[in-house]
This record gives sequence, C-alpha cells and structure tokens, in this order.
Amino acid sequence: MKKNFLISTGGSGGHVIPAIILYQHLSEEVNIVISTDKRGLKYIDRDITNIDIIDTPRLNNIFLLPINFFVILFLIFKSFLILKTKKIEKIFSTGGYMSLPLIFAAKLLNLDIYLIEPNQVLGRANKFFLNSCKKIFCYSNKIKNFPQNFKSKIIKIYPLVKKDIYKVKKEFKKEEKINILIVGGSQGANIFDKNLKNSIVNISKKNSIKVIHQTSQNNISYLRDFYSNNNIENKIFSFEKNFLRIISEADLCITRAGASTLAELSILNIPFIAVPLPSSRDNHQFENANFYEKNDCCWLIEQNYFEEKIEQTLISIFEKKNDYIKKKENLKKLNNENTWANVNKKILESLNEN
Repeated sequence: MKKNFLISTGGSGGHVIPAIILYQHLSEEVNIVISTDKRGLKYIDRDITNIDIIDTPRLNNIFLLPINFFVILFLIFKSFLILKTKKIEKIFSTGGYMSLPLIFAAKLLNLDIYLIEPNQVLGRANKFFLNSCKKIFCYSNKIKNFPQNFKSKIIKIYPLVKKDIYKVKKEFKKEEKINILIVGGSQGANIFDKNLKNSIVNISKKNSIKVIHQTSQNNISYLRDFYSNNNIENKIFSFEKNFLRIISEADLCITRAGASTLAELSILNIPFIAVPLPSSRDNHQFENANFYEKNDCCWLIEQNYFEEKIEQTLISIFEKKNDYIKKKENLKKLNNENTWANVNKKILESLNEN
C-alpha cells in the first residue's frame, strides 16, 4: 500500500511551481495531497485533483492580528483533521506563511517535516521552522542567512524544473537570426517595456534579431506596432500556456531572477541578463542571479543601473561572441549531471533515510 504525503504551498508561482514539480517526482511512489491557499490555485495543473484549501491570512496587518490569530487557530485545527483523516506520514513545505497552520498541525502529530528552499536566501518561514524539520532541500550548500547549527539538515539537490524541460535540446546557432526573449514575470515588467525597446532598435541596426517579449495584456498592441514599425521581427504575448515552446526558441534572455525561471534557462543552456526585482523579500532575486554570475553563466544588471547599462551590455554580447559561448559552456558544466532521474533518485533516497 502506498504511503500518504502532503505538500503545502500557495501564494506566488515561486512557491507553487517547485511544489508541483515535487509532486511529479513523488506521485509514482506515494499518494500526494496538495494544500494551497486560493492564490496558488491558478498555478496548479487541472489534472491534480487531490487538493485542500488552507487559506492562511497574511500576518503583516497589526490591526487584524487579533482576528487572524483566531483564524490561524481554526486553520491549525482544520489542518490537524486533514493530516489525521488522510493518514499523512510526511509533510513538505515550499515556504511562505501559507504553510504555517499545516506545519504546526504536523508538529502536534509528530510527523516528519521537510522544507524546500528554491532561493539562494533562506526564506523567513523556512528559517522559523528549521528547528522542527527533519531535512531541508536546497540548491546550494551556501544559502544566505542559513544558521550554522542547522547546516547538517541541508540536502543539496539540482533545481526543481518540470520534466519536459529536460527533453528540449538547445544548440548554438552560428549564422542565424538571434532570438531575444524578454520576460518580466508576474511582477515588475514595466521597466522592460519602457526602458528596453529603444536599445533593441539600436542593436537591430547591426544585428539580425527577433524579439519575443512577455508583457501585460494592455501593452501587446503597442509593443507589436513599435517593433514592426522598426522592422524587427517579433512575438509579443502576455500569457502563453505552452511557455516551454516559447522559452526554447530563445538564444538570449533578459529576465527577472525568480529561482524557477533561472533554473529553466540554466537547464536549457540559454545565457541570460538577469535584472533582479529590488523589492523581492530579503533581496533573494539578487542572490539567485549572483549565484549564476559567480559561475560565469550570466550577466547581472541591478535595476537602478538598467537604463544606463543594458544597451552597452547587449552590444558587448553581440561583439564578444566568445563570452556568450563561454557562458553557454559554463551552463552546460553546471548542469552536467542534472537529469530528472538523478534529482528523483536524490529526493527518494533522502526520504528513505532513517
């Protein structure tokens, strides 16, 4: 009989996407229940049906704290019943305050608790629960803000990316049009819309390029007309269900620095210019990008210097092709043993340890 595990997640795609990928790794071996708040539902595949809603309130409003305190107590009780009635043996959390009721309930039931930290900075919720967890899955042994006395709990794994990513093969194109993918993500894409297009036009005067640009729905027509009027082949979109097909066309990417996006670009061997979102909690996007820059896999531009540096950075990339090729080679080395099977094996072996 299969064991029963629960994965707690919610909020942004940065939390939910690793949870879905962990679900894919474990679902053939065990029965999986996913718990999420209402915000996280939009990121969950429709074929995943075993879902429970634990809609944990935000805890940053001091005036609502008395009410939220009782809401949390109720959700802990609800979580306790879910874990008990569904005979859950292990619980996983991808971080965030959303998992608080379930982890407290898991502690009451003395269940094994595992944390997942996809960023290069330890999240506050994960840090709070380090003492309670059995192990924490990380992409590096050098996570910022990680307490030294808990370092033995780290299980280093390759980044969690969807299985289909591994099936895409990317080869360097020597004499073809260069496809530049621009990805703003769910937050803060305006800087790319406003401060990048003129630099792209200048670059296109000396180089054959195609622009693949993710933007808000309101900006699609404007950007499409702008690029077309400047004789630049383009594909402008807001949401694309088959984003893997889009990203696999890219030769170079200009992107924010969410852990999942950078991991996918890394696996696909696509060098990127990372522009971290400065308002990301604990500046984790900067640390994510800094990890790849230290391995000479990308270019990093802080947002305050974006308008000043982006055009010169692009010019340098096109003129110094050896640097671009070197970064592709370094990405390949970084992921030399990064396969779905190896990640799967590492996770399962870790869970089977006493």
